Amino acid sequence: MTQRIDYMQQSPDFFKKMMELSITEQESTVEQEILHLVHIRASQMNGCGFCLDMHIKQAKIHGESELRLYHIPIWRESTLFNAREKASLEWTEILTKIPEQGVPDEIYDRVRKQFSEKEISDLTFSIMTINAWNRLNVAFKSVPGSADRAFGLTKAGLS
Repeated sequence: MTQRIDYMQQSPDFFKKMMELSITEQESTVEQEILHLVHIRASQMNGCGFCLDMHIKQAKIHGESELRLYHIPIWRESTLFNAREKASLEWTEILTKIPEQGVPDEIYDRVRKQFSEKEISDLTFSIMTINAWNRLNVAFKSVPGSADRAFGLTKAGLS
């Protein structure tokens, strides 16, 4: 396997700005439980093992149930998610894999029924941020679990 570069070391200013964006997300009007779902679903869709591993551990630390974590890929059929959570997952999917015709009005309308304008904006920035992290970690093949100690993820008991 080809050794990939360390993007944090090579582009420290960009990395710092990405971290600032992620830290700003903690001030979001959208509840943390939904942000965990969003991070996990986008990471699943993008095949980002590093981010998927990290966000599952964070969700567990913050009290998310294992069954709900298992149900994220089948959220449409699952009875474990409420309408607001389902709207956030639908918004995540459409913005992660934007179709050629753009975002359909019916999806936006479903999201608009569950979130305020400020929440939709904050949610969209969260989706944008996780997609950017996914692209970095997929491109440079970051190893899942390699930052557990640095991010305090050993508390999840999943390492």
